[in-house]
Amino acid sequence: MTILGISAFYHDSAAALIKNGEILAAAQEERFTRIKHDPAFPTNAVKFCLEYSGVTLDKVDAIVFYDKPLLKFERLLETYYGFSPRGLQSFLTSIPVWLKEKMFLKRMLHEELEKIGNYSKKKAKLLFPEHHLSHAASAYYPAPFEDAAILTIDGVGEWATASICHGKGNQMTILKELRFPHSLGLLYSAVTYYCGFKVNSGEYKLMGLAPYGNHGSAQVAKFVDLIRNVLVEIKPDGSIWLNQEYFNYATGLRMVFDDKWEQLLGFKRRESESLLEQIHCDFALAIQEVTEEVVIKMAEEAKRLTGSKNLCMAGGVALNCVANGKLQKTNIFDNLYIQPAAGDAGGALGAALAAYYIYFNQERKLTPNTLDEMQGSYLGPEYSDMEVKQMAKKYEAHYQYFENFDKLASKTAELLAEGNVIGWFQGRMEFGPRALGGRSILGDARNSEMQKKLNLKIKYREGFRPFAPSVLAEDVEDYFECETPSPYMLLVHGVNPKRRNAFPADYEDLPMMEKLYFLRSDLPSITHIDYSARIQTVHQETNPRYWTLINEFKKQTGYGVIVNTSFNVRGEPIVCTPEDAYKCLMRTEMDYLVVGNFIFDKKFQPKWTESESWKDEYKLD
Repeated sequence: MTILGISAFYHDSAAALIKNGEILAAAQEERFTRIKHDPAFPTNAVKFCLEYSGVTLDKVDAIVFYDKPLLKFERLLETYYGFSPRGLQSFLTSIPVWLKEKMFLKRMLHEELEKIGNYSKKKAKLLFPEHHLSHAASAYYPAPFEDAAILTIDGVGEWATASICHGKGNQMTILKELRFPHSLGLLYSAVTYYCGFKVNSGEYKLMGLAPYGNHGSAQVAKFVDLIRNVLVEIKPDGSIWLNQEYFNYATGLRMVFDDKWEQLLGFKRRESESLLEQIHCDFALAIQEVTEEVVIKMAEEAKRLTGSKNLCMAGGVALNCVANGKLQKTNIFDNLYIQPAAGDAGGALGAALAAYYIYFNQERKLTPNTLDEMQGSYLGPEYSDMEVKQMAKKYEAHYQYFENFDKLASKTAELLAEGNVIGWFQGRMEFGPRALGGRSILGDARNSEMQKKLNLKIKYREGFRPFAPSVLAEDVEDYFECETPSPYMLLVHGVNPKRRNAFPADYEDLPMMEKLYFLRSDLPSITHIDYSARIQTVHQETNPRYWTLINEFKKQTGYGVIVNTSFNVRGEPIVCTPEDAYKCLMRTEMDYLVVGNFIFDKKFQPKWTESESWKDEYKLD
């Protein structure tokens, strides 16, 4: 049985294909169109999934869309009615779009699929699971558990903004839901907006900014109190009630009422790209602390309702890896599993899995001795040597080819140890927002200048942004306070205390950027200012090439850990093709590009004549 899952028309459109429960392919549309968070129908992603899997549309048994548009339309109408006459302008703007497009989604899906191939709407069933059911399925069915509590938290689906399910065997039961307009995801997005970052894109920046807040300060305590006592009421079970007098997302065109927030907080909304000040850092820390409190309370309720020793998580808030790390440390559950594509892209996969196991009632079989069924999340396109050579011919690019991969890994490790920045393009592209050694930019974590170089000269992004370590799975406890696998870079834990340097006495009083460049450990480029790191454990069984490279680096330097960041510049989706990768090499101050067994040395490439206008292709995120 072959099932195609689709998410589209909000943000992070994607497609996924499964056959008899096995995940064959999955990819986000943005990687093909080069439009970050592309919401369009995922034509290219669908084509890739079909072609890679050797399946034609007429052989697909079901096509599953990740939410119920009519239920979402019902929520829209009821919300505008409930808040009337407020939001009339937004109503007049959005309702015609819904009536023209989304109300007739079934017809749109048929039309788009007919453009792709030999598609018959009479053969394939067209199914619409609820949004949070798709999220829950994406987390539970690939997880290595026969029984698990499932917690999904995001902005909003149709009505649900968070849900608790119980997964057992091939079935899931929804036990509890939090409903719109009360949403932890929307609360976090509101603060993202007020701190000058882009909603549905900049939330991870807010999370990265939070450690610059002054822990234990009166200002942070004041903001936490205002959030808890004015903006949101937190119940013992983790459910929340948001004070709609301060929020405008339900019917308006902005997240919050700026004037009311300014009056409450004592500072104006930060303009995008303007200077970050301590007050923004303190507010970011306050919302992070509140978010962690709510997530832990929801997890405790999930434990109470299910009695399970395992927890699975999905939804956009599940990408808050700081909260995930804090949750894991509580030991509420013995085991924690988070879907690597936890956002809306992963809904495409979850929709397909939900149809297979729930609608078609298929048997669920776990693969023994594996981390999960996600195959390391390497589910996207891969490219042959011939395709790399064709790209090189197009750009008259100079390269060195290695017949033996071990020798290439040894050479690349040597280049890293010399302080070079390397684009690393290997195998299948990752599914989800993280680069996991398939489409990554790499550096030496021991190098005190690496974070600054990567942020300012390679990624062209804000200097405060932290970088993640990739560490050999078997060595993780040597470097970090982490006792479990973290293959998807979704857990933040502390750097091992034996590697830390003590803070100077006046550290909390230092300006933000002086805090940033204090050498906090013997791995300065991946140690965040609170001694934490967003960890990726690299496993030989899921990515043998990446594991071999890091192991070779360890042989040469004694360190089994390197810097890993996504292969893109700010505002650009992660690279998909060898051509995308070569362009990124030539447009930045990267030193080398390694594609398969090819090494491209920047020094020996033809002069790049493209003007700086290429940056206009990508809107700043």
